[in-house]
Amino acid sequence: MKPNSNRKKDTRTLPEPQGPHAIPGILAEIVRAKRASLEHLRARRHDLERRAASGGPPARDLAGALAGGSRVALIAECKRRSPGAGDIRPDLDPGMLARTYEASGARALSVLTDERWFGGSLDDLATARAATTIPILRKDFTLDPLHVLEARAAGADAILLIARILADEELGSLLRLARELGMAALLEAHDSVEVARALGVGARIVGVNNRDLATFTTDLDTTIRLLEGIPRDVVVVSESGIRNRADVARLAAVGVDAVLVGETLLRAGDPASAVAGLSSVPRGRRGHA
Repeated sequence: MKPNSNRKKDTRTLPEPQGPHAIPGILAEIVRAKRASLEHLRARRHDLERRAASGGPPARDLAGALAGGSRVALIAECKRRSPGAGDIRPDLDPGMLARTYEASGARALSVLTDERWFGGSLDDLATARAATTIPILRKDFTLDPLHVLEARAAGADAILLIARILADEELGSLLRLARELGMAALLEAHDSVEVARALGVGARIVGVNNRDLATFTTDLDTTIRLLEGIPRDVVVVSESGIRNRADVARLAAVGVDAVLVGETLLRAGDPASAVAGLSSVPRGRRGHA
């Protein structure tokens, strides 16, 4: 896939292998490992292409699930651990948890498929999708078209594209491939430059990560600040640091469409009640065109 020749040259420091200093700490280590693992996927390219295009069940509509309704949509996350938090729910049953999430009001699921750092797998994704009727976001570190093919072959309805680790040409080409395969993409940004880059390649769903991956500090005001630069017809998902109903209400008041919540739900003694509480907040209106 050729990059868009009309797009201005991306002059930022590119992610590795072009420029490893662009990516902080553990994220750089994860990206290195993901790039190294591509060799294994290259050997499976033809099988992945066949399976991704085989005409299996059509992808479920993530944007539609998040944009509709009178309440802020909740994307509930399935993960066993994380580099920052350690073990969160190591005994997680993805099918049972996915059913609980859906029955309690979640509008979509985010499933971590990285094994080394998050304890997940593509089997978790397939199990969660088979157990539910709502869209499934494959949350992983997508760097290459092979990762997109792999996601669709496993049944993902959407993929995550992180602006911090991808150049503009990569963001655009991976987004286009996802759409060609019937999937949506959530483009994740942390600052105004990354939001502009996501919008520049045609993002219809923008995830604002409230966590600074360089310092690991979390601030919900990140979403509130960046929302002003995102058109109303783009679905906005606030990610990280959302702990309770008051946090969701604060984001709803400025017009956020959806929230993605993981650790709070996973550590809850009663995930069903936790989901019900966070998924019942009335949606507000965004105040700009």
